[in-house]
Amino acid sequence: MAEQTAPPQSTAAPEAATEKPDAAVVRDALGVGIAVGLSGFAFGVTSAGAGLTLLQTCALSLLVFTGASQFALVGALAAGGNPYTAAAGAFFLGIRNAFYGLRLSQLLALPRALRPLAAQWVIDETTAVTLPQPTRRAARIGFTVTGLTLYTLWNLTTFVGALGAEALGDTDAWGLDAASPAVFLALLAPMLRTTTERVTAGLAVLLVLGLLPVLPAGAPVLVSALAAPVVLFLRGRPGRSGHGTGATNGTTTENEPGEGR
Repeated sequence: MAEQTAPPQSTAAPEAATEKPDAAVVRDALGVGIAVGLSGFAFGVTSAGAGLTLLQTCALSLLVFTGASQFALVGALAAGGNPYTAAAGAFFLGIRNAFYGLRLSQLLALPRALRPLAAQWVIDETTAVTLPQPTRRAARIGFTVTGLTLYTLWNLTTFVGALGAEALGDTDAWGLDAASPAVFLALLAPMLRTTTERVTAGLAVLLVLGLLPVLPAGAPVLVSALAAPVVLFLRGRPGRSGHGTGATNGTTTENEPGEGR
């Protein structure tokens, strides 16, 4: 009987190893939500400095709720850009959230009635917290806690920042518009574990910096997405070392983290 009960015990162990306590997911989600949510203060100050009213500033955070697009919009307006051009740049920058949604919709599998509400929270930070979770339950908890915390704090601090903008004086001197991108980069950096991921990120940065002076706001970020297919193409070219030895060296593919993703 002992031999018959041994296999179920051995197969249950790996499944248990993939589980993550709810408290740990909530802790991680709260950390991201609070850290990024507080940077809404920077947007409130920047928006007020660009000439937007308190109502306009708060409406952007309530309805748009994607920091990069919000900063791009008020930055273009502050530079004297046409409102329609500024809005178009912000729109194109926000397109990336639609691609996040394609992946998150499969992972979360939410009821149809909740999907329109959840779509408002599909942003960089909720995606960064949700995707690494090992189970659907953990993914749903991470997404919900991050989204709720971030949405609440972002809007509150936007309001406070817009009210206190006059007390800070010249908002450009503080460089507050860089706060939100800096926080997101801090979240993204630990996720770049393989050489392929680091090379892709580095190439994307170079594309953005090179195209920033010549393309409208938001466009360089979209073009930087081309870094991924370029790196994957170069990595999979015939004749590279390792691809020709895969049949004779059984450890070749095992030593390539992320192979086949």
